[in-house]
Amino acid sequence: MKGNVTVTEQALAAIIGLAAHEVPGVVGMSPVGIRDGISRILGRNEASQGVVVKADPAKPGKYQADIYVVVAYGVKVPTVVESIAERAEWAAEQLGGVKLEKIYIHVVGVSRG
Repeated sequence: MKGNVTVTEQALAAIIGLAAHEVPGVVGMSPVGIRDGISRILGRNEASQGVVVKADPAKPGKYQADIYVVVAYGVKVPTVVESIAERAEWAAEQLGGVKLEKIYIHVVGVSRG
């Protein structure tokens, strides 16, 4: 194949957000910058809005991701968080061709739904 393939940070955020949705115990994503208990759960169509991807300026081709999720009541949060990290890392590498150096998962809410 000749030429370069570029995956934008927005596309990578969508890939990671959809991968996070596949993890049992994840109810949805949360908008970045949520404050003061104002909560809104985003569905699959808005999954990228719960993910922030940043390129590492010191390491070309390396990225970090912040993922904002709402989990189901009654799940073991550390287990869900570990699964999200594994799934996000796999999806970024296998589907986006990008290596995530760091993954930060922010559990911003718990829902019965």
